[in-house]
Amino acid sequence: MKSMIFDSHAHYNDGRFDSDREELLGKTLPEAGVCGILNMGADLQGCLDTVALTKQYPYVYGAVGIHPEDAAQEMLSHLPELPPELAEKKPKDWLSLLRELLKLPKIVAVGEIGLDYHWLDACPKERQQEVFAIQLELANELSLPVAVHDREAHGDTLEFLKRYRPQGVLHCFSGSWEMAKEVLSLGMYLGLGGVVTFQNAKHVIEVAEKMPLDRLLLETDAPYMAPVPYRGRRNDSSLIRYVVEKIGELRGLPQEAVLEAAEENTRRLFHLPPRGETL
Repeated sequence: MKSMIFDSHAHYNDGRFDSDREELLGKTLPEAGVCGILNMGADLQGCLDTVALTKQYPYVYGAVGIHPEDAAQEMLSHLPELPPELAEKKPKDWLSLLRELLKLPKIVAVGEIGLDYHWLDACPKERQQEVFAIQLELANELSLPVAVHDREAHGDTLEFLKRYRPQGVLHCFSGSWEMAKEVLSLGMYLGLGGVVTFQNAKHVIEVAEKMPLDRLLLETDAPYMAPVPYRGRRNDSSLIRYVVEKIGELRGLPQEAVLEAAEENTRRLFHLPPRGETL
């Protein structure tokens, strides 16, 4: 497979990569044809870790934001220890820290943000919505795309997207084709990953088959959501090849055509330079 795998959504700062992160990102993934990764911050420390990864690896870009599971007031009340160049900016709260991070050259989106009603014990619905709205406003103010998380919150997620009309992607899309059409009509992209290989994922399979190719992003959500035949194991960007194989089969397209389209879409949405160049 040519060097065309662009993973539009991953979490390589996750602890499950602690034992081999340097080997994986420095050698294994580039040798497997991975030409780009967009790493997602989910909490404040994860955002700082994402920035560090973008500095270490030329093909890794970053998004910073607060995931709905991490949006509780008490989780955002204290800033983590900041590196000197950020500490001197004296951010006073989580939002001012995100503003500073979004000024960095390889931080290209606000994410991972959204709604997750499966984990309401982690953060109440009203607080999730408040933090989501603040970050959508920030993205629009800075003319940056968003990476949106939606779990068991399709109706409210769609309502927020219609209200704020951000640029961006609905990652790990799990809704129906009817919802997909509404999201696409807003000019957004859909991120598809390992779920498309699951036998019981009828909605996602229909979306993969019918959606416009120029709105497709490929993703892993690594270390989560590994495709068949690796389901239940740690995911990484090299396994996108199984997602591509399935989408190509559904659409009657060569795998290279799917890869090329998804890479082009990712670079266009996040305003990234051509392969071989960096910001």
